[in-house]
Amino acid sequence: MEAAGLFNQRGYVGTSMADLMQATGLKKGGIYNHFQSKHELSLAAFDYAISQVTRLYRQVLRQERHALRRMFGILQIYRRLIDEPPVPGGCPMLNAAVESDDTDPVLRSRVQAAMDNWRSLLRQVLQKGVERGEFQADMDIEKTVTVIIATLEGGIMLGKLYGDPVFLNHAISHGEQYLQTLAEPMDSIGGVKK
Repeated sequence: MEAAGLFNQRGYVGTSMADLMQATGLKKGGIYNHFQSKHELSLAAFDYAISQVTRLYRQVLRQERHALRRMFGILQIYRRLIDEPPVPGGCPMLNAAVESDDTDPVLRSRVQAAMDNWRSLLRQVLQKGVERGEFQADMDIEKTVTVIIATLEGGIMLGKLYGDPVFLNHAISHGEQYLQTLAEPMDSIGGVKK
């Protein structure tokens, strides 16, 4: 969906109908045949952008079984997003969260729901890891989820602000080190030491 990248790059308020018509090749009437308003289109564009990122998470979860490897795979998605973003313009959740904070309660609610889903996904991976003995039994899962998300989103924000991926790379490396300190030691074949 061309509109998702446009909204993600120019903002939900900053994207005009003329921009949307140019990006989609549709006339105003064509857009309004599918959406009752620019706002409705912006919500659909946000949902589409989030679905593209979620698809990448799901691929990692299908490929990996060990909780630490799953978490590392999720972190590596962010490394790939630097060069291969599924939607142009950076993290759609971060962009929409900042823009909707005081201006668009409907979009803000949509962003909160997307963040709740992401937090839940990470929580599930970590909880399974604790249950299987892959992470320390006393791990504070909620704290870990918060630290990982805040670190990644902060790295994205700094990287976008300075136009330099080094900030996100530092955030990813720190996330890997942090998770490693919470993991139980693994044997040479990748299983947990008993």
